[in-house]
Amino acid sequence: MPFLSLDADILLYIQDHIRNSFLDKIFPNITFLGNAGIFWILLTAVLICFKKTRRAAVCSALALLGSLILNNMILKPLVGRVRPYEVIEGLKLIGKKATDPSFPSGHTAASIASAVALCRFLKKRWSIPLLVLALAISFSRLYIGIHFPTDVLAGFLDGILLGILACVIESILYKKWPWYVEACSEKPAAAEASTIVE
Repeated sequence: MPFLSLDADILLYIQDHIRNSFLDKIFPNITFLGNAGIFWILLTAVLICFKKTRRAAVCSALALLGSLILNNMILKPLVGRVRPYEVIEGLKLIGKKATDPSFPSGHTAASIASAVALCRFLKKRWSIPLLVLALAISFSRLYIGIHFPTDVLAGFLDGILLGILACVIESILYKKWPWYVEACSEKPAAAEASTIVE
């Protein structure tokens, strides 16, 4: 299969030409931040505590929930793809073996989805570093050899879509539910609602 051959070539190139003793310590720690979406869940939990960042947190929560349902509960069991270190000769995994299917990359999808959703409301000085971290987590999955490049690409694409969809849903909720407007703004709900209509 041409895609499998290209996947293998990319992973072996990373292993042979990019891996080194320094990065071998860095990227497993970066990938750890994406385990079960822990970094993004904790960040969302912190942001939801403050009115100024509550809408961003709700968007992120919706994106993470969407990623869990689509990727972990539907696509992974449906596709059932084996991990690259099981089929690519010479590829060495850094760290522990995974227990779930490979396609798509849940780390990538959750990270990108949350970062895209957060970018809708956070200022650039915060959103850009979050996007960079999401990309670093995505690449770390290739670096340690636990995902095929096509797994990461799929997670990247559906993560973008889920992040955008989360923002659309949150916007609808904001327009329809006055109590939500009040919960996310220091302005009175009536005043905020009139601003939306205008």
